[in-house]
Amino acid sequence: MTEYMTITADLVGEDDRLLFLPRIFGVLRMTEAEALTYAYMSKLSADYRGAYWHFYQLSNGGFYMAPDGQDRYGLEWDGNGYSGEVSADAAGLIATLFMLGHMHEKHGGDDLAQLYHYVRDYAFLHPENEQITAALD
Repeated sequence: MTEYMTITADLVGEDDRLLFLPRIFGVLRMTEAEALTYAYMSKLSADYRGAYWHFYQLSNGGFYMAPDGQDRYGLEWDGNGYSGEVSADAAGLIATLFMLGHMHEKHGGDDLAQLYHYVRDYAFLHPENEQITAALD
C-alpha cells in the first residue's frame, strides 16, 4: 500500500443486499459470516443491542458491514485491553475484521486472507484508523 492510495467505500443499495454476502462467501458461509459479525459486535460493545446493518463495497475488492443503531459505540476487548469509543462505521470495520480473521482461522484459504487485507487497507485510511488498529492489536 502506498501513502497516496485511495480506497472508496460505496453503500450497497437495497436492491443488491440479498445477493451481496452470498457473492462474497457463498450461500453456505454467508450466514456464518453475518452471524459472526453481529456476535463480535455484541462482545465488543455493551452499547450494541442489535441494529440494521449497512453493507459497503470497497473499491479495492473488499467489503465491510456497519451497524445503523446509533452514532457511536463504546468498545472493549479483553484480548488486548482495548477500551474506547468509535463511530458506528469504525465499529463495523472492527467487527468485520474480527469476523474475517475468525473465518480465516477456521476455514483457511487465500480468499479470506485477501478479504481481510482489503478491509485492513481501507481501515488504515479511515479517519479513526488509530482506534481501529488499537482495537485489533
